Order: sequence, then structure tokens, then C-alpha cells
Amino acid sequence: MIWLTWRQFRGSAAMMAALLVALIAVLALTGPDLASQYSTGIAACTQDSTCDRFYDRFFDKYQLPFTAVSLVALLLPALVGLFWGAPMITRELEANTHLLVWNQSITRGRWLAVKLTLTGLVAMAAAGVCGLAVTWWSDPLDKSAVPELALMAPLVFGARGIAPMGYAAFAFVLGVTVGMLARRTLAAMALTLALFTVIQIAMPLLVRPHLMPPVTSAFELGKTNVDGIGVNRDETQLVHIMLESAVPGHAGAWVLSSEFVDPSGRPSGTEAAVKLSTTSGPCAPPGAGAGAGQGMDTCVAEINRLGYRQQATYQPLERFWPFQWIETGIYALLTAGLTWFCFWWVRRRLS
Repeated sequence: MIWLTWRQFRGSAAMMAALLVALIAVLALTGPDLASQYSTGIAACTQDSTCDRFYDRFFDKYQLPFTAVSLVALLLPALVGLFWGAPMITRELEANTHLLVWNQSITRGRWLAVKLTLTGLVAMAAAGVCGLAVTWWSDPLDKSAVPELALMAPLVFGARGIAPMGYAAFAFVLGVTVGMLARRTLAAMALTLALFTVIQIAMPLLVRPHLMPPVTSAFELGKTNVDGIGVNRDETQLVHIMLESAVPGHAGAWVLSSEFVDPSGRPSGTEAAVKLSTTSGPCAPPGAGAGAGQGMDTCVAEINRLGYRQQATYQPLERFWPFQWIETGIYALLTAGLTWFCFWWVRRRLS
């Protein structure tokens, strides 16, 4: 039975191995130079405090390959479910070849166990190698990425660490389950892709933010969390503050919510009006009056002195690996549940 399953699967396995070898070769050739450029840039920028500009230039230079390798790690589990999981049982059912195997002293349970174990382990190994290789290569870029593409951000987190391995195992068994129920290859592939996509969207939106209690803190305003300052359309005594998806002192944190609060603690959203003079004082334009035109830093310091703050709820970067293990465990439980259902279905309902 193992030999038969391998003969049916070896073409797909060989293609996956070739793609992984090509990916790892590219990453291995370019990774050391990427890390060297990052180390050299950090050593230079720390001497003149220009690391913010270095981060921007460095990430912009490699943003395209950064996005490409992340997409590979994100899409691989979906492709496993689509092309390995969904057709595996469905093709047998459409051609009735499963009945031939069952009539040759091969039990239904053994038939399914060999198929799930052999193909599932290969799928997990491929996704695990891909995820860890991408994590190693992307490390310098993850350290310099903008907050929206930081390591804990939803679009990046799923393409790093061991999470792709859990996704691949789940996507594969999901495809097998849908194939058993649909009994048509194209329908099973379409349903598998749709269900897996919905679950992958629901996880970062509904589940991942609550894997551990988020941290809520108030922060003074500064370069990290201020996007710009100006006056309103009527040019009244108001200064607008735009807060970014970042918090001071916690680089790489996943900010779940961020709002501007006044001295009494009342929220004003991410674009807030501060009652400061726009004709004189530290927040007035140059030449507007006494003490005017002192720059954005002085204006921000005055806003902080008055008690205005950014109140943010976030998951710190230090929780990356705990989240990886917890989320992979959740997908492992889902995979185990679907596996049990597959065995129950093939023994009781499938004919």
C-alpha cells in the first residue's frame, strides 16, 4: 500500500522538491549579502543617529523580493490543500479504484492512514522548510520593515516560523475531507480553496489578537507615533495629530488599536484636534508671533506637556514565538479533528 501511494504521489513530490531546492538556493546565495549590508548599515547609522533613514532605504530597496518570498510561504499551504488534498481521495472515488484496493485485503482504515500519513508528512516538511528558510533570509528586512509589514503583522506572521507547517497540515486534511464529501475533483478544489481562505482571514482578525491578553498603555507623542501636524480648514486654534500603527519603545509590535486621548482620558480617534494657538507659541508657523516657528519637536513637546497621549492596545514583538506555537497548536487540533472525521466517514459512510 505504501508503494502504491508513493507511485501515485511521487510526481507531485518531485515537483515540490525541485521548487524548494530552487527557492533555498536563491535564498542561500542572497541571504549572507543581505545580512552583511544590514550589519554594515547599522554600524554606520548608529554613529550619526540616522538609522531611521537607513531602515527606509534598506527596506525600500528589497521590498519586492521581501514580498515575493513572503507570498511563496503564504501560498504554499493553500496549494497543498488545493492540488494534493482535494484530488487525493476524489480521484479514487471518481474512478472507483478504491473498491479494487478494498477487495485485496486492504482495510479502509489502512488505505486512508497510508495516504494521509505519507502525503501529509511530506506537505508539512515542505511547508516547514519553506517557512524557516524564508524566516532566516528575511530577518534583516523584518527588523527594518514599516509597522504594517513588521514581523507580527498579519500579512507577515503567517509566512514565518513554524506556522506554515501547521497551515499545510490543516489545508491538506481539509482538502481530503472536502473531497470525500464532494466526490468531484473540481468542486472539491474550489471548496477547499474557499474554506481555507476564509479560515486564514478569520484567524488574524478574530482569533490571533486574543491568543494572549493584549497590552494597553499610554505613550507620549514623538517621531515614532506622530505622522504630521497642521491646522484645520478654518485655521482656528486647533492642531491635528495623526498617529501611526506603532508605539514608542516597542518596535515591531502589532498594534490592534490606537487612539489619541486628551488630558482627561477621552478618546479622539487617530486624527485629533488639540487646543493650541496657531498664531503664536511653539505650534505656530514661523513669524506668527512670540515663540513661534520653533519646529515640530517643540510643538510635540508642548502637546505632551498639556497631557495629550497616544493610547494603544498591542501585542509586543516578544510574543512572536509563543504565538507561533499556540497558533500551530490550534491548527494541529483542527487537523486532528478533521482526520478523525475522515476515518469515521470512510468506515461508516463511504462506499
